[in-house]
Amino acid sequence: FLVWQGQLVSSLGDVVYQLALGFWVLKVTGSTALMGTLMAASTLPRILVAPFAGVVADRADRKWLMTWMELIRGVFVTLIGIAAFGGWLQVWMVFVAGVVIGLGGAFFGPAMGACVPDLVSSGKLVQANSAMQLVGTGSMIFGSVLGGFLYQAMGEARLFLFNGLSYLFSSLMLLFARIPRVIRTGAPQHFIADLRDGFHLAWEMRGLRILVLAGAVLNFFAVIGLVLLLPLFERTEGLGPARYGVLMGAVGVGFFAGFAAAAIVPVPPARRFRIFYGCSIIVSVCMIAIPLVPFPVMVVLSVVTGITNAVMNGFIQSLVQMAVPADMRGKVFGLLGSLSTGLTPLAMALGGVLAEFIPVRLLIVSCFAVTLLIFLPLALSADFRRFINLDPAAQPQG
Repeated sequence: FLVWQGQLVSSLGDVVYQLALGFWVLKVTGSTALMGTLMAASTLPRILVAPFAGVVADRADRKWLMTWMELIRGVFVTLIGIAAFGGWLQVWMVFVAGVVIGLGGAFFGPAMGACVPDLVSSGKLVQANSAMQLVGTGSMIFGSVLGGFLYQAMGEARLFLFNGLSYLFSSLMLLFARIPRVIRTGAPQHFIADLRDGFHLAWEMRGLRILVLAGAVLNFFAVIGLVLLLPLFERTEGLGPARYGVLMGAVGVGFFAGFAAAAIVPVPPARRFRIFYGCSIIVSVCMIAIPLVPFPVMVVLSVVTGITNAVMNGFIQSLVQMAVPADMRGKVFGLLGSLSTGLTPLAMALGGVLAEFIPVRLLIVSCFAVTLLIFLPLALSADFRRFINLDPAAQPQG
């Protein structure tokens, strides 16, 4: 409960911070290219460090690792809020804070992902992960809906400061939480050997390998489209920050509904692939349509997108946790995060640059059309289908 409580507050702070930061950069610089570069700066360190951070997550006490990461991020973001209040906040300061946030997330993510299977049985993993995801989803709903209005009413300084304090609160909750420490079996290995073993294990799972490679390309185009939604709203008459917050909140409502359903309703492994594949197609079609329709329809499509994304993410997280041994989960989660999102910084920076020359609406539609074309051939892969339908009690993974 303490972990859940801390993550609820810090997730809410993250949502508000990212929304306020995007509009602050556009206000100060007027440049979508700089906005995209700033987002890339906070993402790149996380991707580069994630494989090594995963090894650390398997070797260290995960509770203390997560506590320190939240504390460090809280201090830096709180200083950003203080600088904004004082009127001397500079873009370079936000870049530095973004790097620290990314590095902290690189260590925090694998440790948190590796902890869940130690707290619940394998048969309850999908429900447990869905319940944990409800924390971030609830924060997305309230943070996104209120964030746009709060930005207009209160300005960026208070929202920056709130995020810094939310990290500090999360670190305090983790300090008192009871998280089991995994006992490593076998002789200690060199750090690089540990890293190599994690990569080998992830690569040998053929279905997982296909998922990661396809996910890397999918994320590249999806991130370009998602990053450009903010300037689309900022530049389009009748939209603006408040409606952008409502749209993101609608996605959060969908996520909440999807994770809640997944937490309550068990899905037989044999039906998992059909549900996963159907959701993937629905996500792409909805995102293609969102920039082309009136705002009320955008909201409805965003809810549908959130529901289907929640189901897909819940499946993927749980499948990796079921397939990977406890003492290797951290490094595998770190590697997968790095490989699947490795192109994200380039996508963020490229999206901002392209938006200086190409209409934003056309770019968004084109990027999500590409994701649809990538999803379609996955139905032909038997390895991918077997991985999605994995049942640890009935079949080996390979």
